[in-house]
Amino acid sequence: MSIVKFLQDGQDPKVVEKIHDKILDMLTSGEFIQYISLQKKPAVTLLPDSITVSNKRIFLCEFTKLGLATNFEIFSWSDIKDIAFKEEIFGSKVTVIPFTGENLTVDYIPKVQARKLYQLIKEALENVNNPAFKIETETTVTPIPTTPAYQDEPKVEIHAPQDHTVVNKEAEATFEITNLQTPEELPSVTEPKPVIHEEPAIVEDDELTLKLKKLKNLYDRQLITQAEYENKKSDLLSQL
Repeated sequence: MSIVKFLQDGQDPKVVEKIHDKILDMLTSGEFIQYISLQKKPAVTLLPDSITVSNKRIFLCEFTKLGLATNFEIFSWSDIKDIAFKEEIFGSKVTVIPFTGENLTVDYIPKVQARKLYQLIKEALENVNNPAFKIETETTVTPIPTTPAYQDEPKVEIHAPQDHTVVNKEAEATFEITNLQTPEELPSVTEPKPVIHEEPAIVEDDELTLKLKKLKNLYDRQLITQAEYENKKSDLLSQL
C-alpha cells in the first residue's frame, strides 16, 4: 500500500513505512489509517515516537531497545475523553486524555502535524457522542454470525398405506346376484280390499203413507184449503 499520503507534512518516509506496516497488521475489519504524525526533536532522532489515527482508534507508538521493540498504547474513541495540544518553540506537545488512567503526552510533534491531529481526533470524538454514529459503529463492528452450511437433509417420503386386499370382481358380482331374491321369494303384498258402503235398504212406503204425502203435497201447493186437508187427513188416519 502506498504511504505517499502520509508524507505530506514533512514526515520521515522510512519511519512512516515502518510504523505503517506494524499498525496495518493490527487493523480490524473496516478500519483504515487516516494520519501518521512523527516526533521531531531538535537533535537528530533516529527512532521518534509517533501518533497514528485510524477511523476507529488512536495508536501511540514508542520505539525501545534501539528499535528492536515497540510499545503501543491503543485507545478506541469511546475510551478517550479529550485531546489537547500546546504549541512551543520547538514543535507542539500533544496530550491524549483517557477516561481512565494517566494522560499520555508526546512532545516535539511538528505544529502542522499537531493541528492535523487535533482536528481529526476532535471530529472523531464528536462522532462518538452522536447517537447515529454509535448505531452505525455497532452495526459495523458487531460480527455477523455466519450461518453454518448444512448438508442437504435426506428427503423423507411418506406413502399412504395401501390396501393390498385383492378384490375378486367375479366373486363379488356372483355374490350380489346370488343374494338377489327371486320374485317367488319376495313377500307377498296383500292388496287392500275395497271398502263397500252398504246403503240402507229402501223401505217402500205403504199405500196409506203415499196418500198422506200426496195430500200434504196438495196442501203445500195450495190446491186445497186447510180445512179440506185436515178433514181428508183425519179420514185417512181413521183407516189405520
